Order: sequence, then structure tokens, then C-alpha cells
Amino acid sequence: MMISVVVPLYNEEENIDDLYARLTASLSALPHDYELILVDDGSIDATPALLEKVRLTDPRVKVINFRRNFGQTAAFAAGFDHAVGEVIITMDGDLQNDPDDIPKLLEMIRDNDIVSGWRKQRKDPFISRKLPSKIANWIISRVTGVPLHDYGCSLKAYRKNVVKNLRLYGEMHRFIPAVAKWYGVRVAEVETRHYPRLKGVSKYGISRTIRVILDLITVKFLLSFSTKPLQFFGPVGLLSSLSGFFISLYLTADKIIGGRDIGGRPLLLLGVLLIIVGVQFIGMGLLGEMMVRVYHESQNKPIYVIRRLNGIEAE
Repeated sequence: MMISVVVPLYNEEENIDDLYARLTASLSALPHDYELILVDDGSIDATPALLEKVRLTDPRVKVINFRRNFGQTAAFAAGFDHAVGEVIITMDGDLQNDPDDIPKLLEMIRDNDIVSGWRKQRKDPFISRKLPSKIANWIISRVTGVPLHDYGCSLKAYRKNVVKNLRLYGEMHRFIPAVAKWYGVRVAEVETRHYPRLKGVSKYGISRTIRVILDLITVKFLLSFSTKPLQFFGPVGLLSSLSGFFISLYLTADKIIGGRDIGGRPLLLLGVLLIIVGVQFIGMGLLGEMMVRVYHESQNKPIYVIRRLNGIEAE
């Protein structure tokens, strides 16, 4: 079995040598061929030069250099695109993940499609990192229906046929297990070790939380309504339109039967607004249906995924 290890790096000049030494020591002890794909995410320090030095000394090392900083998701996507291994391992380049945990992931992926690391004894500040992470993991698990303790752990193992079918953007790399749920994949979780950062500066901040929440909304929509947007927008539009209609009907009856003036009543404006909003939501749903139809028909995108064919020739 061929293993590809993808590691994104951004201004990690102090960790390159130790990272390479620990990775090769762990991987060399395995009975598998492997390759290291080190992705320089537009570093402005000595990281590119150090990676090139490592590449020249080891033919199993591949280096991808970005023109600028595109983010961790883009780095993982580039690694997936160029990986040739049957199993793809991802991890951070700050040495907080332990390469010696890779055999655990490989053992579990024999019966699964994705194995996610769980930093149960996480060595990060509680208020700024651990508490927001716990809350986020709870929310993501409930929203996506894929219960994991640690979505943010970069140490994961994937079967090649899972990640090769994914298109990543935003902060979507942490949602790969949830997105891959659409393909009917088997997801497992295993406890992994975690260490405090000893060298370099963390690239994570509280500002990332907002982007993660927005991407979570995107993931939920894609999982539930990517092929049927009208079923998302339609009920909201109908509820709004019907509410506006009954409000307007009540005001009309009040005007005709009761003879009261309704021209200056805020309720009239609310009724008209609800009808307009409802029509807009239904229109958005219909436009979404047209876009989905064009997307699937023009690009011949499948709406199902086959695990295997029995007694049928694959074209």
C-alpha cells in the first residue's frame, strides 16, 4: 500500500528539520511505501528554501510552493490533487501532532473510509482555543449528523477515492467528514497525542470562528438541499406569503365591514412586505432549481455514488 502524507506549512522555518526527521522515522518503520507532500502556503521566511533542501536529499519528498498565502484548505486541496497514495494522511506542520500516531490511523482505515484524530488531551489554552473548539465541535456534530469530538484536528487519514471526488474552498477542510457523508463513507475516530507548540507562532485565531460558522451553514445547505433548493426556499416563501395574505385579508375585511381606515396602519405594511418576501423566496428557489439542472446536465454530474458493481461491466 502506498501512503501519501500531506503537510501544509506557513512560516514554519524553525520546525522543518524536526518535522522531516520525525516523519521519516515514523514512516520508515512501516511496511509501506510512502511519499511526503509538503505544501508551502506562500511563506515569507526561509521555509521555501529549507523545503527545497529537504527535497533534494530525499526523492520521496515533493514540494508544492504557492505564489501567496491561500490558506490551509487550499494547501490540503493541492496536496490531494498531487497525491498518488491509496491512503492520504494529513497533519499540521507545527509538531503539535505526533507522526507516531500514523500507524493507529492506518490500522483503523482498513475498515473505514475516513479516520479522524481526536486530541483528547489537548495542550492549548483553554479560553482561547479549547473552549471555542468544544462548542464548535458540538454544534458541527449536531448540524451535520456526523458526531466527532475534534473536527479541527488535522491528523486524519482518507482513502484516495474519497478526497479525489471533493472540491474544497473556504475553511472546508475541517468539514470533509461531514461533506463526504453524502457519498456514504464510513467515518471513525481515534485518540491521538497532542503537544504544545515549542517553536514558531500559531497561525490560528478567534477570527477563524466566524468563517467556520459561515462554512457550516454552507455545508448544511449542500448536504440537505444541494439538489433540491426549492424545498429549502419554498416552505419559507409559502409561509411568508400566506401570512401576508391573511393579514391583508383581515385588513380588507376590517375596511369593508368595519369601515375603519387601514391606510396608515403598520399591519398593512407588514402584510405587503411578507407577500413580497415570500414571492422572492419562491423565486430564489426556482432559480436555484434551474441552476442545479444546468449544473448536473451540462457537466454530467452524478446524483448518486456507487460503491461497487456486481455482474455489471463498468463503462
